[in-house]
Amino acid sequence: MKRLQVLCLAALSSSLLLFGCGKDSETVTQPIVEPIVEAQPELQQENSEEPEADEEDIPPVEGMVRSSLTNEWIDGDLENARPIAIMTPNDSNALPHYNLSKADILYECPVEGGITRSMAVIKDWEDLDRIGNVRSCRDYFVYWALEWDSIYVHFGGPFYIENIIEQESTNNITGCSYGNKGRSGLFENAFYRAKDRSAPQNAYASAEGINKAIDKLGYSKTYREDYYVADHFKFAPSSKPNTLDSYSDAISAKEIDLKAAYPITKTSFTYNEEDGLYYRYMYGKADVDAANDNQQLAFKNVFVQFAYHEVRDQKGYLAFQVHDTTREGYYFTNGKAIRVSWEKTADYEPTRYFDDKGNEIEINTGKTMICIVEDGDTIDVDGNTLK
Repeated sequence: MKRLQVLCLAALSSSLLLFGCGKDSETVTQPIVEPIVEAQPELQQENSEEPEADEEDIPPVEGMVRSSLTNEWIDGDLENARPIAIMTPNDSNALPHYNLSKADILYECPVEGGITRSMAVIKDWEDLDRIGNVRSCRDYFVYWALEWDSIYVHFGGPFYIENIIEQESTNNITGCSYGNKGRSGLFENAFYRAKDRSAPQNAYASAEGINKAIDKLGYSKTYREDYYVADHFKFAPSSKPNTLDSYSDAISAKEIDLKAAYPITKTSFTYNEEDGLYYRYMYGKADVDAANDNQQLAFKNVFVQFAYHEVRDQKGYLAFQVHDTTREGYYFTNGKAIRVSWEKTADYEPTRYFDDKGNEIEINTGKTMICIVEDGDTIDVDGNTLK
């Protein structure tokens, strides 16, 4: 039966062809059948071009990398280099300092007697021949130094520092004995006395001396294996800086006055519209760097951290709770300020800053000043009292 159907179809096709070839016959148009093509998955070409790199990631000079302290471009050789964290006094007869304008992060906090001291965290220190001057340690500064896996440089200190300074993981270089330890110090290696200042404000460190001490003590000059270099500040992209315009509660902050909290140094900052930086003043005068043509210290970011504190003894030594707590503060940048909370969960963990909604804030590329203020004290911002 099937064979008969095939023969009939063949005969019919032949007759149609014969009629179609006739001169007066009607032309029979055959339907056009489109071939069915199944969609094939797109194959990636072997020589396809790489996606364009974000401009944020393109260094101005080949080999440069972003600094984990400032987000600025630095020499690639410095990427894993440990910074130093060096203690400096803020007494009027200790000024001006040398090479503090090289600090990527600068801390200021009260010590006994109503005075403050500073700690400069410097990533690129290898070419500096006069740093400081250098004064003694207070234990709360050490915890901030540990955040940066820095080598802590100081000139002794009270016995309160022993617990933290004697830890094996605390790499420190000291210039004299402290507490009951009776250390001979490393003065001959890391420090020297300048002839243009009087003691105790004439002890300075140098890169050459610090390197000698590092070699003697066997410290590593590169970050420890478990240190997350990029896991500290959260930086806003340079192309999209944090103007604080997105915060409805942001306030104007052209003048920051800390004299109520720092009654002796009367530290203050003035915002410069032209370069977007906050310039630091102490004792009513510009805080300048004697090693850098008296350049005034200036910062893109300023933090004020309110912290719980106690007086330890009759000498007035202080203790600050710098971790395992959440406290309030303010963030200043681009002539504005917002209220923040800050938190440090452990000795070696970073201090993080959050807005009122609990989001970690993005800070701007550049140097940062961190001012620790006792709980209960106030600051003045553009004539308004904040606490």
